[in-house]
Amino acid sequence: MPSVEAPGRVPRGFGVPTVTRPPPREETAMHDHRRLGRELGLFDTDPLIGAGLPYWLPDGATVRHALESYVHEAERRAGYRHVNSPVLGKRELYEISGHWDHYRDDMFPPMDLGGEQVVLRPSLCPHHALIYRSRARSYRELPLRMAELGGMYRSELSGVLGGLTRVRAIQLNDAHIFCTLGQVADEARGALEMIRRAYAALGITPARYRLSLPGPGGKYVAAPELWRRSTELLEEVLDGSGLPYEAAEGEAAFYGPKIDVQVADGAGRESTLSTVQVDFHQPDRFDLHYVGADGARHRPVMVHRSVIGSVERAVAHLVEQHGGAFPAWLAPTQIAVLPVSEAEVPVAEAFAGRAVDLGLRAEVAGPERGTLGARVRDARLVPYQAVIGAEEAVDGQVAVRLRDGRRLAPLPAEDMLARVRALTSAYGTGLWDGDTGA
Repeated sequence: MPSVEAPGRVPRGFGVPTVTRPPPREETAMHDHRRLGRELGLFDTDPLIGAGLPYWLPDGATVRHALESYVHEAERRAGYRHVNSPVLGKRELYEISGHWDHYRDDMFPPMDLGGEQVVLRPSLCPHHALIYRSRARSYRELPLRMAELGGMYRSELSGVLGGLTRVRAIQLNDAHIFCTLGQVADEARGALEMIRRAYAALGITPARYRLSLPGPGGKYVAAPELWRRSTELLEEVLDGSGLPYEAAEGEAAFYGPKIDVQVADGAGRESTLSTVQVDFHQPDRFDLHYVGADGARHRPVMVHRSVIGSVERAVAHLVEQHGGAFPAWLAPTQIAVLPVSEAEVPVAEAFAGRAVDLGLRAEVAGPERGTLGARVRDARLVPYQAVIGAEEAVDGQVAVRLRDGRRLAPLPAEDMLARVRALTSAYGTGLWDGDTGA
């Protein structure tokens, strides 16, 4: 169950999280994703839907879908099998998992349904444990990597809700790896490498790595030996990876320690985005087994892993990190097509259509939207601008402007599209051939 705590909140039963010094009010406003998200038309809220329940506008939904698609493909390549599970579960399920005893204050109240009590799930791990035990498993199947982009719900207090960073309905990029004890370290290292690659593609630099441990007074599973083994495994992974990290008491999940990848926005506010956790507790609670090479039954270890955490928090951080100038592969509109006059509009529309056929997101901004200069300014956050004047229309070319202000010599239209498609398919942060990060 990856952490979705935010700085400044004291989670019930989980100790006190690290809090950074609040930045000056004017600096905070500059990096506030709530303001930027509305100005850019990414998301909004409505009191009739409810607090902590934002809805996504078309451009925001496009960013979200691109992010989800990237993670889905990265997981597929890494050997994960994708599943889907319901957002509801019987109260008994969470009594078995331990959530009811240790996490009840953060769950929505049970609903009576046909003589049973069901609840909106606060995490996906119990469902994945049941999927694992749906049939007998062999050691030859391990590690079994199970991934899902699934909904979960947290009964957050209204006073801590805000924008996308603190919501009540969460779409979590979650995964659980069922493996032998000897496979745990390699799987945790592999998860950290997936996180590293995703951050490079997104233009995110981790602020620090944190080894989150239990603290005094928290609601933690009482199993000292399991905590010791889990902590030693994560320390081995961090030390072997050469990553500098800090230990923090009071930040662990109720069932085990975790590696938290901390990020900071432009105003210095820190939060957890990605996690890797080792869990001996839930395999025991759900009586999970696999048949070993010796023919005997053995207990697997459960590694919880989230590459980008919640989609909501990830998008909030990206908005604040880039100010809306997303990496080209993630941008809502990748190419703004700008015909100089009405005469070039048919050629511009045909060019945009070709871009769409290639899987790119292109939009024509014609003279009805103002002067060419005004349209260039309006498209300042779009990675690529393709200007088509009379000469370009005749020659089958486009004049290319990059978001960073560079102007390229006119290119054949198909050449420009091929280059943009190659750059966006590479999931880099550079804008053109030879750029660092492309």
